[in-house]
Amino acid sequence: MAPRRGKATGAASEAEAAAPRVSAPRVKGVPTEPRESPAVPDAARPSARRCGPARPSGSRRKKSGPDPQEKRQVRARAARAEDRVEGPPARTEGVMPPAAPGPPLPRRASRREGTARSARERRPQPRPTEVPEPLVPVPSLGRGKEAPGSWKPRAVLEKLRLSRQEISEAAEVVNRLTDHLLRRLQSCESEFKGVALLRTGSYYERVKISAPNEFDVMFKLEVPRIQLEEYYNSGAHYFVKFKRNPKGNPLGQFLEGEILSASKMLSKFRKIIKEEIKNIEDTDVMVERKRRGSPAVTLLVRKPKEISVDIILALESKSSWPASTMGGLPISNWLGAKVRNSLRRQPFYLVPKHAKEGSGFQEETWRLSFSHIEKEILKNHGQSKTCCEIDGVKCCRKECLKLMKYLLEQLKKKFGNRKELDKFCSYHVKTAFFHVCTQDPDDSQWHSKDLELCFDNCVTYFLQCLKTEQLEHYFIPEFNLFSRDHIDKLSKEFLSKQIEYERNNGFPVFGEF
Repeated sequence: MAPRRGKATGAASEAEAAAPRVSAPRVKGVPTEPRESPAVPDAARPSARRCGPARPSGSRRKKSGPDPQEKRQVRARAARAEDRVEGPPARTEGVMPPAAPGPPLPRRASRREGTARSARERRPQPRPTEVPEPLVPVPSLGRGKEAPGSWKPRAVLEKLRLSRQEISEAAEVVNRLTDHLLRRLQSCESEFKGVALLRTGSYYERVKISAPNEFDVMFKLEVPRIQLEEYYNSGAHYFVKFKRNPKGNPLGQFLEGEILSASKMLSKFRKIIKEEIKNIEDTDVMVERKRRGSPAVTLLVRKPKEISVDIILALESKSSWPASTMGGLPISNWLGAKVRNSLRRQPFYLVPKHAKEGSGFQEETWRLSFSHIEKEILKNHGQSKTCCEIDGVKCCRKECLKLMKYLLEQLKKKFGNRKELDKFCSYHVKTAFFHVCTQDPDDSQWHSKDLELCFDNCVTYFLQCLKTEQLEHYFIPEFNLFSRDHIDKLSKEFLSKQIEYERNNGFPVFGEF
């Protein structure tokens, strides 16, 4: 970059004017003083010429012999004046010659330039240009940082998009299967005569990823006039009792004293389903082995495509929500206080998910479930009622949740032989995502064009939860999903380390498997 004109010292100008110049010399070690460039008459400026043809800056005129004509003399004088301003041979006082290739002369800024250039002047002298190394994203501990730019989230989401035909075929198989089981459970001789269908889970929340091969279906059974007894101040697990136990109650056979036994009820539910699938002729389906502590009866459809269906028995209560939920569902600043009050007037559910007790489980306990509320929140997730509608502004909330679920899914595949990730599930990711939505309630904070940044914010929050070992249940604040009673510290550290690696390297796991 050539040095700026109008800043040379008088001594330098006189020395250069006295010596004949072939090429512009470099001036070293000459201290420079800030001074203003001498004013140049407008008529002599290149942009304000009034006479004579235009010529390249710095062009030189050879003076011929005396010209008797006055017009030529005027032209010659104008040319000499222009040469003094622009050309190398004749210099205007205080104007530096064009420097030969090399580093520019050091100079001080004028008072006018001092403020704008002070930061640059304090920097060391420029070094030879080097080819920069590829940028590796640095892990951010705070929120609001720029997300890593070495991967394309839209391309990943496109890969996760479900085929309409696959969805239709899978839904048809699942609907046929559940309808058959529902008719059997509603028959007169069944203890579950009043059961009804409640479709929940990622497929019905429209956040299913990869393939429509997993479905959650809840069979709800209303149980009026029940009394809940909290299990060891857990906030989430309860013993269920009937306020009155009239004779002829079909659920009476599941009582252990006064307590409605979750394990007995689930065992009977599982037995009925296992017997009934033998009567399904048009579908190749089997009941998978019972998983310890799981509230679901898992069916595996083997043909035409493999599909897993979790059928969950749920007790429906239309009473007020338990006291442990009072501080939960923090959506007042996001979806509004009216929406929160309306959602809390809906029923709540109890599923046979047992509380941990030492190295085993307390099998008579039930756990609160709000999957139907989660589905409602994801369906109407924007502050604006038109968010993500055809005529509304599209946000990236659901896209972030899909990417978070996919990240955990891919890591579990990558480290399938490691037990550290066994206890992590998509519900942990969904809970963290809900908390980020509470922290960033405005639709403008989730603009579609900011997908990469929003996803990075979700990852940052999840990492903080892992490091602090604190992930509050979204509906039950006192229930910590990341307590050491549920997940050990080493497992959380392992997952945190793997997520940090993925983020710092552009999420290579998204391209694997």
